Amino acid sequence: MDLAALGQRIQCLRSQRALTLQRLAELSSVSVSMLSAVERGDKAATVVVLDRIAVGLGVRLTELLTEPEAERVIVRRAAEQDTVAEPGGWHRTILTPVVPGVNFEWVRSTLPPGCVPADYPPYAPGSHEFIFVESGTVTLTVDGDRTVELSRGDSVYLAADVTLRYANHGDEPCTYYVAALVMRPRRARQVARRPPASAASSRSATREGQET
Repeated sequence: MDLAALGQRIQCLRSQRALTLQRLAELSSVSVSMLSAVERGDKAATVVVLDRIAVGLGVRLTELLTEPEAERVIVRRAAEQDTVAEPGGWHRTILTPVVPGVNFEWVRSTLPPGCVPADYPPYAPGSHEFIFVESGTVTLTVDGDRTVELSRGDSVYLAADVTLRYANHGDEPCTYYVAALVMRPRRARQVARRPPASAASSRSATREGQET
């Protein structure tokens, strides 16, 4: 077994999930010092330890041990897709299989009416992001000052080294897709939030008044 290559795969999978060594240690019941040594390729972990690491990363042990070159076709079944339902009603599903060494994600997201998730910190320079709206309208705020509104069928490209916020100010759910080629994962952020009903009603009334 190529310990250096194994360590790189583990580090890559951990980075794709935005996990610190400490957090992965908690999820896998493996010490931080052991994880660090395995990622550096300095120590040959037992199968038991590697299985715990795989569990912490949310992958099969075989996926952790298989060289990427040996898997030219990787299938991810519907039941294996990572789905996140956050407070405020924001729903995200990661559609792409995890490929060690390939930092690409394709995500389907749905924002309910009035849902305004927190800001996404920027990726490293050289990252790219494409967004396509399937239904509804999403408002993007780029670096806190530039606003882009996308409706059904619209798409946009972004250099992803910017702070980004998604928001649904409309009265119907918005579903959009994000394809991202990233240099590294974004830092931890706050979960989505949904304004109180009174605030949403006030915004709706204001919008109706402007239209009138």
